[in-house]
Amino acid sequence: MRLILSISSDIGTALAEEWHRDGIEVMGTYRTWSNNCKKLKELGIQLIQCDFTDKKSIESAILSSVQIAHWNVLVLASGDQNPIGLFKDVVFDEWEKSINANFTGMLRFLHRCLGFQSTEMLRTVIFFAGGATNSATERYSAYTISKIASVKICELLDFEILDTKFVILGPGWVKTKIHQSTIREPINSGQNFERTNKMLQGNQMNPMSAVVKCCNWVISQPKEIVGGRNFSVVHDNWGDSKLNNELLKNENMYKLRRFGNELFNEIKESQK
Repeated sequence: MRLILSISSDIGTALAEEWHRDGIEVMGTYRTWSNNCKKLKELGIQLIQCDFTDKKSIESAILSSVQIAHWNVLVLASGDQNPIGLFKDVVFDEWEKSINANFTGMLRFLHRCLGFQSTEMLRTVIFFAGGATNSATERYSAYTISKIASVKICELLDFEILDTKFVILGPGWVKTKIHQSTIREPINSGQNFERTNKMLQGNQMNPMSAVVKCCNWVISQPKEIVGGRNFSVVHDNWGDSKLNNELLKNENMYKLRRFGNELFNEIKESQK
């Protein structure tokens, strides 16, 4: 059974629809009822209400269905860009709430799910990354920190838990409702408002089909190739055997690392 946290998100809904068409059992959580929820319910997909900022809601959701214990693929698809603005200007309680919604709340749910016994040889957990892996993203600090933390926890969990592979995917610019947070904040979002509008109105978005295809590829791959790594749906040649060979040779590839270590070592050596 495949479990999608925030199945009502546009990516979560796209995954659920494809897997359901393929005859795979799917269920998932939603925070607020939406058109996506209505569409999925009409397909017969089980939906469970869950607010990742509320511990009681998480526990209630987990206890609401015995099917949750039988998961073999778990997707963490929740994402909220709010609060948008400079860190010093946002309300800190809202900032902290965003960390719960984007990171710790889903991890609380995952922590409980990892405790269930599995008959599967290898389970899969898929996270989704955001921007700022190689730079600083202004005005989205809570969302960005949550996504960077997700990159590292993915590697840590993959190292600790041998019967499960943990992978994180950067979907790129995909036409989803997450961008409406920026559109509703033309002043607080700064230059991102114009950039987001331009992307939404243009023809540069990454197709949802590519995100779904990459998720399916990750699920099909062995742990030693994809486990603990951060893949870009747009920029990486996933699905290419040449990339697989490189990944097998380099355990640091597509992981969070400090840049410039070799330069420092060269300086030290030259001073001896």
